[in-house]
Amino acid sequence: MFKYILSALIIVAIALAWIQSDSQASATVDPTAVKLPKMTPALNMGKTTYDAFCAVCHGKNTAGTDKGPTFLDRVYHPGHHGDVAFYVAPIKGAKAHHWKFGDMLPVEGVTDAHLKKIVPYIRAVQKANGLF
Repeated sequence: MFKYILSALIIVAIALAWIQSDSQASATVDPTAVKLPKMTPALNMGKTTYDAFCAVCHGKNTAGTDKGPTFLDRVYHPGHHGDVAFYVAPIKGAKAHHWKFGDMLPVEGVTDAHLKKIVPYIRAVQKANGLF
């Protein structure tokens, strides 16, 4: 019995390590492969605002860059990083905790009004790509 429990624990440990390394490996995706949602005027405004403040690090269509991760990774699922995280991090910055990009500094010039346009755009892109 102990042998089976030990085997199960080893399998779980390997799976958890794989999930963690998978997140690290998927810091970026091909921006041309990202499915965009049906764009509305509000989402177009969110995309324009995202492009102005976020794309330099988080990439075109939220695909990530060498400066910041994609928002299409499961760590940004609303159940793990709720919308509040997307409002706090650009204003106050965020300590590195999932990625090896270093701490996120506050984004100069971004306001709550900008973020009210950006967050729905990010969530719509995530939904269009099956994140939730």
